[in-house]
Amino acid sequence: MDSKGIYNNREIQYAAKGEPDYPKRLLHIPSPPKGIYYIGKLPREEVPSVAMIGARVCSEYGRMVAKTFGEYLAQNGIQIISGMARGIDSIGQKGALDAGGQSFGVLGSGVDICYPKENLPLYKQLKKMGGVLSEFAPKMPPKANHFPARNRIISGLSDLVLVIEAKEKSGTFITVDMALEQGKDVAVIPGRISDPFSKGCNELLKQGAYVATSPEDILDILSFTLDRRIKPYQKIKPYQMKEKTQYLLENKENMVYSCLGFYSKNLDDISNEVSMPVSEVLSILIKLELKGYIREIAKNNYVVNTENN
Repeated sequence: MDSKGIYNNREIQYAAKGEPDYPKRLLHIPSPPKGIYYIGKLPREEVPSVAMIGARVCSEYGRMVAKTFGEYLAQNGIQIISGMARGIDSIGQKGALDAGGQSFGVLGSGVDICYPKENLPLYKQLKKMGGVLSEFAPKMPPKANHFPARNRIISGLSDLVLVIEAKEKSGTFITVDMALEQGKDVAVIPGRISDPFSKGCNELLKQGAYVATSPEDILDILSFTLDRRIKPYQKIKPYQMKEKTQYLLENKENMVYSCLGFYSKNLDDISNEVSMPVSEVLSILIKLELKGYIREIAKNNYVVNTENN
């Protein structure tokens, strides 16, 4: 590392505690890191930040919510902080970046290591449009004990933590506990009481977390809780939940497609609902999947493809 904190004269920089570029939000958390390695930029102090976290294996509904909230919050000038993990974390971050906003990935490894590997496109996008950061030195591989420490930085850099989906026993609660210890607000997306992906979320609501049924709720919470010295931001447009797009399909294809949603539905249930033989419904489902309108998420269980909505 040279005097400017750049490794190998390339892209990795280092902000030590006590230096002007060290994130000020981290100064107020228990056990602040001694320094932060980063590629790209660090989150801006004067801009509100929201951590979006949740299940690594999530439902299609969770995917839709993470993508929509990430997009809308970014369009309204909110920085999105997360851990670049599979599922909710990376979907929310990608939504923010695709909307032209900024997002920052906090890693449990050195910033020169992309983990998980399948998130390499997101990793590259973060480096260009936001930043990746870590308290761990370059070339340090991801280790299990790194991630709880990483989570305190995710919540520490955020003004509010948003939980989108979490099972009853979820690693998401580590970040939530750290956020509460740091005095941060926690908001939760409610879910169906029968949905295992929402049991953790609903439990947090029973404990007093803010309920968020739209991204505008997050903006309202931030407006109420943030230091008044931060200039209020304007909602660029009213939030409207995206509805399933109706495609130009053949009549029977439309019948089958119309009975699907963000929660999975079994082949037999679809057949009963549209009053068509199972074999015929299966043939139509295969066609819809090949066209990209639906996805089979388990054997004979289907949901709409949110990428086409």
